[in-house]
Amino acid sequence: MSLILHVLTPEKTLFEGTSESIQFPGKDGVFQILKNHAPLMASLTQGNIIVNTGQNNQNISIEGGIVEVSNNKVTVLAR
Repeated sequence: MSLILHVLTPEKTLFEGTSESIQFPGKDGVFQILKNHAPLMASLTQGNIIVNTGQNNQNISIEGGIVEVSNNKVTVLAR
């Protein structure tokens, strides 16, 4: 099973799908989430979320937000 990712803004859904790994622009630096990661919530800063779908990488530009990780489900509330 892969990670299930939802990237949402108040206006629309930027990404909805599965991924093998996800790299985030955190307030304290870049960090990566892999399958079976421990639960976490973190603040995000302006930058790119890099989604590795297993076949290619997709860049999603955000202006900041928060991310929640739990049970291989990753939800980003972005500005």
